[in-house]
Amino acid sequence: MSKVADSIRRGLEEAVAYARGEADANAYRVHVPADIDVKAIRARLGMTQEEFAGRFGFSVNTLRHWEQGVRQPEGPARAYLLVIDRAPKAVQKALHAA
Repeated sequence: MSKVADSIRRGLEEAVAYARGEADANAYRVHVPADIDVKAIRARLGMTQEEFAGRFGFSVNTLRHWEQGVRQPEGPARAYLLVIDRAPKAVQKALHAA
């Protein structure tokens, strides 16, 4: 695994641990937004729901529920979506290398 992919993987694991309350909150200064506009992220990437779901490992039904406001992504998913929004190519590279 490349250094970049390994770094992204560790960062995502740390974000998930933090969101689950398993990490020492004093050791981290992260902000995971309470609300995240999944449809806007997908639109910025110019992807269909099927493309976005397949590329980043979500089910299409879950993605649709988020976009329609039926459900909201939970903490780890919000953190992951934030990373997708800010560094989509790095996430795709890390997932492709896995």
